[in-house]
Amino acid sequence: MGRAFEKRKHKMFANNTKNARAFTRIGKEIAIAVKLGGNNPDGNPRLRMVMQNAKALNMPKDRVEAAIHRAELKDAKTLDEVVFEGYGPHGIAIVVETATDNNTRTVANIRMYFNRSDGALGKTGSLDFLFDRKGIFTIEKGKWQMEDLELELIDFGAEELEEHENEIYIYTPFTAFGSMQKALEEKGIAIISAELDRIPTTSTELTSEQQQEVHVLIEKLEEDEDVQNVFHNMKEEN
Repeated sequence: MGRAFEKRKHKMFANNTKNARAFTRIGKEIAIAVKLGGNNPDGNPRLRMVMQNAKALNMPKDRVEAAIHRAELKDAKTLDEVVFEGYGPHGIAIVVETATDNNTRTVANIRMYFNRSDGALGKTGSLDFLFDRKGIFTIEKGKWQMEDLELELIDFGAEELEEHENEIYIYTPFTAFGSMQKALEEKGIAIISAELDRIPTTSTELTSEQQQEVHVLIEKLEEDEDVQNVFHNMKEEN
């Protein structure tokens, strides 16, 4: 598998071992999607994507419906998507995606986590050169041959396809995410999950002890109620 799958695998397993945390994250994504595009998934591609991801995580249908209903209420909290960038221990680049109804609180918390780990927050966009933002779609392999599927999807932004067990991962540029989602739906290719990932252009090797220090910071960030995703450029041990 390529570096893209390696990075995605770490993030996916980290999320899926914490169902309660994952469900909270999905609930916020549903709220944002409904506010932006309404409660009808047929006319709201972002909501369709989030509902697909909820299904992939085995999130109960009633919890999904309840999250949609809450987002429709007049007094529902407005969530802003805010990205933080900084360096953690040993110069590891870290990008933190948040969804917050109180940016002052979130900024203070994220800065505290970095400072207590001998890291520091940077300016927005300061780490863009260290990460490629990619769309990643997961589909069932089914009858598809990799070469045939690539020919079907290359005009819609498919850059790389990877097969793992009974699934195929399709990588697209950030700008092609919407067109790929539409193409898969129009071709009747069922999407298991879809996400926007930040894949490091280069990875930094650390000792096991140094890696543990970085993981302490990552875990603190992931435990924060406002944090949706955490990305880094540390090379993980196999």
